[in-house]
Amino acid sequence: MISPRTGTRARAHRITCGALASALALGFFAGADVSAAPPAVADVAAPDDEGAARLTLSAGRHGVVSPDSSMIATVTIDNDSGEPVPAGQVTVEINRTPLADVDALTTWLDTGDAAGTFTAIGSEESDEVAGSGSATTSVSAPATALDDVDPGVYPIRSRLSTEAGSAVLDASSVLIVKADSDRPVTVLVPITATPADGGLLTADELAVLTAPDGALTEQLDGVAGSSAVLAVDPLIPAAIRALGTTAPEAALSWLNRLESLSNERFALQAGDADATVQARAGLPRLLEPLPLTPFLIPANFADPTATPTPSPAPTAVEPEIPSLEELTEIRNSETGILWPLGDVQTADLSVFDDYLATDATTILPSTSFSALGSSVVDVDGHRVLAVAADASATLSAAAASDDSALREQVITTGIAQLAFADAMPSLVIGLERDETRSAQALRETITSLSTIGDLTPLSVLEEADAVSGTLLGETSEARADMLRTLLKGEEQLTEFSSILDDPLALLSPERIEIMRLMGVGTAEELAAGAAAHGTDTAATLNAVSVQQPSPIQLFTSAAPLPVWVRNDLPWPVNVTLTSRPSDARLDVRPHTEVEAQPASNTRVKVPVEARVGSGVLDVRFALTSPTGVHIGTDQTATVTVRAEWEGIGLGILGGIIGLLLVLGVVRTVIRRRKERATDEAATASADEGHSTGT
Repeated sequence: MISPRTGTRARAHRITCGALASALALGFFAGADVSAAPPAVADVAAPDDEGAARLTLSAGRHGVVSPDSSMIATVTIDNDSGEPVPAGQVTVEINRTPLADVDALTTWLDTGDAAGTFTAIGSEESDEVAGSGSATTSVSAPATALDDVDPGVYPIRSRLSTEAGSAVLDASSVLIVKADSDRPVTVLVPITATPADGGLLTADELAVLTAPDGALTEQLDGVAGSSAVLAVDPLIPAAIRALGTTAPEAALSWLNRLESLSNERFALQAGDADATVQARAGLPRLLEPLPLTPFLIPANFADPTATPTPSPAPTAVEPEIPSLEELTEIRNSETGILWPLGDVQTADLSVFDDYLATDATTILPSTSFSALGSSVVDVDGHRVLAVAADASATLSAAAASDDSALREQVITTGIAQLAFADAMPSLVIGLERDETRSAQALRETITSLSTIGDLTPLSVLEEADAVSGTLLGETSEARADMLRTLLKGEEQLTEFSSILDDPLALLSPERIEIMRLMGVGTAEELAAGAAAHGTDTAATLNAVSVQQPSPIQLFTSAAPLPVWVRNDLPWPVNVTLTSRPSDARLDVRPHTEVEAQPASNTRVKVPVEARVGSGVLDVRFALTSPTGVHIGTDQTATVTVRAEWEGIGLGILGGIIGLLLVLGVVRTVIRRRKERATDEAATASADEGHSTGT
């Protein structure tokens, strides 16, 4: 099972954009006159409501036209109701008063309110649309209709009216009249994939993700041939390479394709971990995955062409196991780039430089700054790329939408938001982390930006002059405290893992899970994830322990005590069982080495010798690792000693044996006497007979 991860911010904004696009895209059955304003969102049926008819409006190319040019508006009627939409006339109107800013844009799209008046710029006849049918009408506006419209963002609307003049359906949108020059626009696309168990992607998961219709394949299909900059989680290629010769063919092809793409790229921190929280937690260096040897099977890296050494004796050729650096390498990638969460302070930027041992380039949202005059910013000597936050969130929602009409409306909104940043010499769009985008939606979103700017690689943008800026920076320590708690648990597991033959079997997946919990795309899920992880850590630390023993009756002075060691881990463990009696008169072997088998209870016999005739004593059992770390919970057994019963039993047995011997002797004596008497009687009888005969 694969658990796709979609950025929570993207999900939240997607809901908002869904409502926004509903207001943009939908019409309604009404009897309003032609001059009435479009309805508010509350009066509009949602696009997925059954039984509704809707009108969608798009103008130009993703809402963009050049000054003094003609325009074609496309008006589509989708009739999901059972009743026909009557024939009529489709009219497109423009408000020649430009929207002042993003707030005015939001007000227009949410409520239909805008300053100024609307004038018609074109109309066409529309035929009746039957129930469950659709129809598209193109409305042309000549260049003269826009010859007095300066560059800016303008409200437009379309209306389907019947022959009687009553409005049947309305739709709202915007028209972006762009300036003559194109600004550089750089698009950042994160590529991530989250396994179900939080570790590395398995062969089965990779086979699904890299199939022709898999999520990772869709990501590459969407960016291929574009100038989008890829931000790749290095644990994806690591998972593929870790499988060696058993990696699915589709996964190997995907990796080869990634490496052959012309797109610029850089590596996210492994697991898309957030560098900001690590700096706030005071870590001296960025977290890194531990060696991935538990995920590697040496036989999968054997060279089939290698031959054993012939002399002096044939020696098998050991396979070359790839290093962590080789597994996680993002080939042909830019270095020195971090893309953390936006709550960065100026001091954190200095820490980032130390982390990367270079002058780091940090990518942050525009909302991280008090004011912004460029997308390339100098913050106290540190280079920062500022992502247009609102437009990036809107375009992320567009890239996640499978509804083409809805996507077109949301793209238009995102481009309109960018148009208000007319003072910016360049623009950066950073799509949010989303593992379920379709190739078509992603490609359309990226290419749509060419309507308002010149799609530019990251390397060109980094050469631009930086403008001084100031970070707002949040001071909350909540996330840093959670990371400290997680790392404290990791320290406990490190000590605990000394019971394993290979401690990395436990620690390597643990480190990856912590880094994924710190992921930028799942920041809002950190609290719940950290709490669940803490519970799992506690369960692991308690997975090996002494079973609670039953009361023991000791009827001899020397006998073994039965003790059970529980091991719920999937690996064998090596522990030392320590036994301490409450009374020195009970001699117990103090240390017993135990190899407990995986997922089982192992029986241990502890020799004991009683130096007391009788009594009730306690024996405390504890486990320690080979390095002396206390393991699990100590248990106490109550031992009832009845050692004198052995002497009594032996005495009774000796008495019985003595009595039997005496009885045997008496019986023998009596029998002998009887035999002697019989012999004497026989002799006497014989003598008498002899005398008589004589």
